[in-house]
Amino acid sequence: MAVEPLIIEMSRPGRRGVRIPAPDVPETALPADMQRSDLHWPEVAEIDVIRHFTRISQKNHSIDTGFYPLGSCTMKYNSKINEAVARYTGFAGIHPLQPVEQVQGALELMYELQAMLAEISGFHAVTLQPAAGAHGELTGVLAMRAFHLENGDTARTKILVPDSAHGTNPATAAMAGFDVVTIKSDARGNIDIDALRAAVGPDTAGLMITNPNTLGLWDENILSAIEAVHEAGGLVYNDGANFNAILGMVRPGDLGVDIMHFNLHKTFSTPHGGGGPGSGPVGVRAGLEKYLPGRLVVREADGSYNWETAEATIGELHGFHGNFGMHVRAYTYIRMHGGEGLRQVSADAVLSANYLMAELRNDFDLFIDRSCMHEFVFSGNRQKKNGVKTLDMAKRMLDFGVHPPTTYFPLVVPEAMMIEPTETESKETLDYFIGVMRQIAQEARDTPEVVTGAPHTTEYKRFDEAGANRALNLRWKPAEAEAIAAD
Repeated sequence: MAVEPLIIEMSRPGRRGVRIPAPDVPETALPADMQRSDLHWPEVAEIDVIRHFTRISQKNHSIDTGFYPLGSCTMKYNSKINEAVARYTGFAGIHPLQPVEQVQGALELMYELQAMLAEISGFHAVTLQPAAGAHGELTGVLAMRAFHLENGDTARTKILVPDSAHGTNPATAAMAGFDVVTIKSDARGNIDIDALRAAVGPDTAGLMITNPNTLGLWDENILSAIEAVHEAGGLVYNDGANFNAILGMVRPGDLGVDIMHFNLHKTFSTPHGGGGPGSGPVGVRAGLEKYLPGRLVVREADGSYNWETAEATIGELHGFHGNFGMHVRAYTYIRMHGGEGLRQVSADAVLSANYLMAELRNDFDLFIDRSCMHEFVFSGNRQKKNGVKTLDMAKRMLDFGVHPPTTYFPLVVPEAMMIEPTETESKETLDYFIGVMRQIAQEARDTPEVVTGAPHTTEYKRFDEAGANRALNLRWKPAEAEAIAAD
């Protein structure tokens, strides 16, 4: 089968796709140690570049082309009005180093977004600087560390993390220099409150909890958990990855949560991108705002806007002021919905997930038999008895134009399938997905080879994943490209 060539493999001497105009500023030579002569820039015609990337884009699955029930990721449809507003010249054409008097509109937007996120979540202050959810986690944990160090609590070296928390939480805590203590879940999928109470003590810096958790469940012990950690002198960090389930329903700050990050690229409909740009603002309770990173937007007495650095800031965690384009998109999304609209978002997301769970529970094993929030987790153990793994079923979904759900996570569920439909899908789409899943369940019983051999209709069929992992080739080598070009 012919394989799409890399753009570098299309290179031929003398071909150009763009001509760079003469500079309108004085030229300055680079220092000698920054100059290279072996960059091997590709020489490719514009038409070849356009066709290449257009063809590649048509091979990708996207929320604009099909159902994308990727659990824990909230792959909702990104409204195009958000994109249009973000491309306004006044937003897209400004520079972060422009004087504040020239960018008052942008500062006003950021100021109002800070205030709206704080109001929605029940926190005192919000920083927009973090660039992603995990980046927000690191921001929150570093603020937690700064709080304890300022209080002289140097013995607080442990962060408690439930086994149902978001996957990056333990890594974030370790990266910030803490020891991670895993707290198990109880039979109903909540944090085991007895295990938590046994673990807290004078060495507890805090708890990192995801609520709703990665099982798609509201933690029934959340208030008791917060109380136990606070009584021990620790702080509570809530991972906001699943905030889409509780907009307008619950404000984490009102529960006693001290710190939380928001995923603008999940809950507030900004694009996930190809690994970015994301945005992970962080909200904090009163008293912790002095540790926030970067610069916050403040409103002066005369109504103008300016930058202000927190008095005990943990420093800069991102260049300039965060991913401003994502701020514009999220601001537009919130303004378009309003308070009641955001509440409806969560109501519809929860309804969609419970509908799918109820319709498919006879075909797959439900790990925790409870009403779910915005997502739920099935186990493929029943199908595995016939030799069909969850990975096989995920690949079979590709034949129906459906992106597979998150698989093999959370780790506490064997053969896990974490399914999150979001609120943006119609009942017809959900019913189509139900039909696909029922067909795959039947094939796993009657003709398992159809599933284990999938995908059948995609351009690329089943890969040798074990071989790919053992023989990684992640580096383009100029000599190989030149040999291909010579042929």
